[in-house]
Amino acid sequence: MRVEETKMTLSFFDRLRPRREPPPLPVFEGLAQVRGYWEGLREAGALPQRAALDPRGLSGVLDRVFLAERVGRGLVQLCVAGSGLADFAGMDVRGLPLSCLFTPESRPLLAQSVEAVFDRPAVAEIDLGSERGEALAARLLLLPLAELSGKKLLLGAVSVAPGAARGKFRVRARREEALPPGTEAPVEPPEPQPIRRFGHLALVHSTE
Repeated sequence: MRVEETKMTLSFFDRLRPRREPPPLPVFEGLAQVRGYWEGLREAGALPQRAALDPRGLSGVLDRVFLAERVGRGLVQLCVAGSGLADFAGMDVRGLPLSCLFTPESRPLLAQSVEAVFDRPAVAEIDLGSERGEALAARLLLLPLAELSGKKLLLGAVSVAPGAARGKFRVRARREEALPPGTEAPVEPPEPQPIRRFGHLALVHSTE
Protein backbone atom coordinates (compact mmCIF):
# COMPACT_ATOMS: atom_id res chain seq x y z
CA MET A 1 0.00 0.00 0.00
CA ARG A 2 2.78 2.43 0.85
CA VAL A 3 4.39 1.88 -2.54
CA GLU A 4 1.11 2.50 -4.35
CA GLU A 5 0.43 5.63 -2.25
CA THR A 6 3.92 6.96 -3.08
CA LYS A 7 3.36 6.44 -6.81
CA MET A 8 -0.01 8.17 -6.66
CA THR A 9 1.45 11.10 -4.71
CA LEU A 10 4.33 11.57 -7.18
CA SER A 11 1.97 11.34 -10.14
CA PHE A 12 -0.36 13.90 -8.55
CA PHE A 13 2.42 16.43 -7.98
CA ASP A 14 3.84 15.88 -11.47
CA ARG A 15 0.54 17.02 -12.93
CA LEU A 16 0.66 20.20 -10.85
CA ARG A 17 4.12 21.22 -12.02
CA PRO A 18 4.13 23.91 -14.73
CA ARG A 19 5.14 22.54 -18.09
CA ARG A 20 7.97 24.19 -19.93
CA GLU A 21 7.03 24.82 -23.52
CA PRO A 22 9.86 24.55 -26.06
CA PRO A 23 11.12 27.93 -27.30
CA PRO A 24 9.51 29.03 -30.57
CA LEU A 25 11.52 28.45 -33.72
CA PRO A 26 13.08 31.61 -35.17
CA VAL A 27 11.53 33.16 -38.26
CA PHE A 28 14.06 33.65 -41.03
CA GLU A 29 12.86 36.71 -42.89
CA GLY A 30 13.84 37.60 -46.42
CA LEU A 31 14.46 34.13 -47.85
CA ALA A 32 10.97 33.82 -49.32
CA GLN A 33 11.44 37.20 -51.02
CA VAL A 34 14.75 36.12 -52.57
CA ARG A 35 13.26 32.83 -53.75
CA GLY A 36 10.26 34.64 -55.23
CA TYR A 37 12.49 37.13 -57.03
CA TRP A 38 14.60 34.31 -58.48
CA GLU A 39 11.48 32.45 -59.65
CA GLY A 40 10.22 35.62 -61.29
CA LEU A 41 13.38 35.83 -63.42
CA ARG A 42 12.96 32.35 -64.86
CA GLU A 43 11.59 32.49 -68.38
CA ALA A 44 10.17 29.27 -69.85
CA GLY A 45 11.85 27.24 -67.13
CA ALA A 46 15.32 28.62 -67.83
CA LEU A 47 17.71 29.55 -65.06
CA PRO A 48 18.03 33.30 -64.51
CA GLN A 49 20.88 35.17 -66.15
CA ARG A 50 23.30 37.05 -63.94
CA ALA A 51 22.74 40.19 -66.03
CA ALA A 52 19.04 40.04 -65.13
CA LEU A 53 19.73 40.50 -61.41
CA ASP A 54 18.62 43.95 -60.32
CA PRO A 55 19.28 45.17 -56.76
CA ARG A 56 15.97 47.03 -56.84
CA GLY A 57 14.17 43.69 -56.95
CA LEU A 58 15.86 42.70 -53.70
CA SER A 59 15.17 45.92 -51.85
CA GLY A 60 15.10 45.34 -48.12
CA VAL A 61 17.06 42.08 -48.19
CA LEU A 62 20.29 43.08 -49.93
CA ASP A 63 22.18 42.68 -46.65
CA ARG A 64 21.37 38.94 -46.75
CA VAL A 65 22.16 38.27 -50.41
CA PHE A 66 25.40 37.06 -51.98
CA LEU A 67 26.67 35.94 -55.37
CA ALA A 68 29.17 33.08 -55.62
CA GLU A 69 31.18 31.39 -58.37
CA ARG A 70 32.17 27.72 -58.50
CA VAL A 71 35.96 27.41 -58.21
CA GLY A 72 36.17 23.67 -57.53
CA ARG A 73 34.02 20.67 -56.82
CA GLY A 74 31.71 21.65 -53.99
CA LEU A 75 33.59 24.91 -53.56
CA VAL A 76 32.30 28.41 -54.32
CA GLN A 77 33.95 31.78 -53.89
CA LEU A 78 31.97 34.78 -52.71
CA CYS A 79 32.02 37.51 -55.37
CA VAL A 80 29.44 39.85 -53.83
CA ALA A 81 28.20 39.59 -50.25
CA GLY A 82 25.79 41.58 -48.13
CA SER A 83 26.55 42.70 -44.62
CA GLY A 84 24.66 39.79 -43.04
CA LEU A 85 27.45 37.29 -43.61
CA ALA A 86 30.12 39.84 -42.69
CA ASP A 87 28.37 40.71 -39.43
CA PHE A 88 28.07 37.06 -38.40
CA ALA A 89 31.63 36.22 -39.42
CA GLY A 90 33.05 39.43 -38.00
CA MET A 91 35.00 40.20 -41.18
CA ASP A 92 34.71 41.10 -44.85
CA VAL A 93 33.96 37.83 -46.65
CA ARG A 94 34.21 38.97 -50.27
CA GLY A 95 36.75 36.88 -52.18
CA LEU A 96 36.65 34.08 -49.60
CA PRO A 97 35.28 30.58 -50.13
CA LEU A 98 31.84 30.12 -48.59
CA SER A 99 33.15 27.02 -46.80
CA CYS A 100 35.55 29.05 -44.65
CA LEU A 101 32.51 30.27 -42.72
CA PHE A 102 31.67 26.68 -41.70
CA THR A 103 33.14 24.29 -39.16
CA PRO A 104 35.46 21.64 -40.65
CA GLU A 105 32.98 18.80 -40.08
CA SER A 106 30.21 20.71 -41.87
CA ARG A 107 32.18 21.59 -45.01
CA PRO A 108 31.61 18.22 -46.76
CA LEU A 109 27.84 18.58 -46.20
CA LEU A 110 27.91 22.09 -47.63
CA ALA A 111 29.89 20.81 -50.64
CA GLN A 112 27.25 18.15 -51.34
CA SER A 113 24.49 20.75 -51.41
CA VAL A 114 26.54 23.10 -53.60
CA GLU A 115 27.15 20.36 -56.17
CA ALA A 116 23.47 19.40 -56.15
CA VAL A 117 22.57 23.03 -56.93
CA PHE A 118 24.84 23.00 -59.99
CA ASP A 119 24.50 19.43 -61.25
CA ARG A 120 20.79 18.63 -60.99
CA PRO A 121 20.12 21.65 -60.90
CA ALA A 122 18.41 22.14 -57.55
CA VAL A 123 17.46 24.64 -54.88
CA ALA A 124 19.12 24.00 -51.53
CA GLU A 125 17.98 25.17 -48.10
CA ILE A 126 20.26 24.54 -45.13
CA ASP A 127 19.52 24.99 -41.42
CA LEU A 128 22.56 26.25 -39.57
CA GLY A 129 23.70 26.32 -35.99
CA SER A 130 26.65 28.13 -34.48
CA GLU A 131 29.74 26.43 -33.16
CA ARG A 132 29.14 28.37 -29.95
CA GLY A 133 25.54 27.34 -29.34
CA GLU A 134 22.96 24.63 -29.87
CA ALA A 135 20.08 26.81 -31.03
CA LEU A 136 19.11 27.23 -34.67
CA ALA A 137 21.20 30.25 -35.71
CA ALA A 138 20.56 30.83 -39.41
CA ARG A 139 19.12 29.46 -42.64
CA LEU A 140 20.94 29.43 -45.98
CA LEU A 141 19.31 29.46 -49.43
CA LEU A 142 21.24 28.52 -52.60
CA LEU A 143 19.77 29.16 -56.07
CA PRO A 144 21.43 28.24 -59.40
CA LEU A 145 22.03 30.79 -62.15
CA ALA A 146 22.80 30.33 -65.84
CA GLU A 147 26.44 29.77 -66.76
CA LEU A 148 28.41 32.83 -67.82
CA SER A 149 31.34 32.18 -70.18
CA GLY A 150 31.83 28.73 -68.68
CA LYS A 151 31.50 29.97 -65.10
CA LYS A 152 28.95 28.36 -62.81
CA LEU A 153 27.22 30.85 -60.56
CA LEU A 154 24.69 30.80 -57.76
CA LEU A 155 22.59 33.36 -55.96
CA GLY A 156 22.51 32.85 -52.22
CA ALA A 157 20.84 34.35 -49.19
CA VAL A 158 21.40 33.87 -45.48
CA SER A 159 19.07 34.94 -42.71
CA VAL A 160 20.53 35.01 -39.20
CA ALA A 161 18.31 34.66 -36.13
CA PRO A 162 18.28 37.63 -33.75
CA GLY A 163 20.82 37.19 -30.98
CA ALA A 164 22.59 34.27 -32.65
CA ALA A 165 26.09 33.72 -31.31
CA ARG A 166 28.83 34.67 -33.73
CA GLY A 167 31.21 32.06 -34.98
CA LYS A 168 31.42 29.49 -37.73
CA PHE A 169 28.28 27.88 -39.09
CA ARG A 170 27.43 24.26 -38.38
CA VAL A 171 25.08 22.32 -40.69
CA ARG A 172 22.10 20.98 -38.76
CA ALA A 173 19.79 19.96 -41.61
CA ARG A 174 19.64 20.40 -45.35
CA ARG A 175 16.97 20.05 -48.01
CA GLU A 176 17.54 19.92 -51.76
CA GLU A 177 14.65 20.48 -54.15
CA ALA A 178 15.48 19.22 -57.64
CA LEU A 179 14.08 21.47 -60.35
CA PRO A 180 11.56 19.90 -62.75
CA PRO A 181 12.96 17.76 -65.59
CA GLY A 182 13.64 19.77 -68.69
CA THR A 183 14.77 22.84 -66.80
CA GLU A 184 16.94 24.68 -69.23
CA ALA A 185 20.24 26.18 -68.20
CA PRO A 186 21.16 28.54 -71.05
CA VAL A 187 24.66 29.87 -71.25
CA GLU A 188 25.09 33.61 -71.33
CA PRO A 189 27.06 34.93 -74.32
CA PRO A 190 30.72 35.65 -73.60
CA GLU A 191 31.63 39.16 -72.66
CA PRO A 192 32.84 41.25 -75.63
CA GLN A 193 36.60 41.30 -76.05
CA PRO A 194 38.41 44.63 -76.17
CA ILE A 195 39.33 45.99 -79.58
CA ARG A 196 43.06 46.11 -80.26
CA ARG A 197 44.08 48.88 -82.63
CA PHE A 198 47.23 49.01 -84.74
CA GLY A 199 47.35 52.38 -86.46
CA HIS A 200 44.29 52.56 -88.69
CA LEU A 201 43.62 48.80 -88.35
CA ALA A 202 41.52 47.16 -85.65
CA LEU A 203 41.72 43.52 -84.53
CA VAL A 204 38.43 42.24 -83.12
CA HIS A 205 38.36 38.83 -81.45
CA SER A 206 35.43 36.69 -82.49
CA THR A 207 34.40 33.23 -81.29
CA GLU A 208 32.07 32.62 -84.23
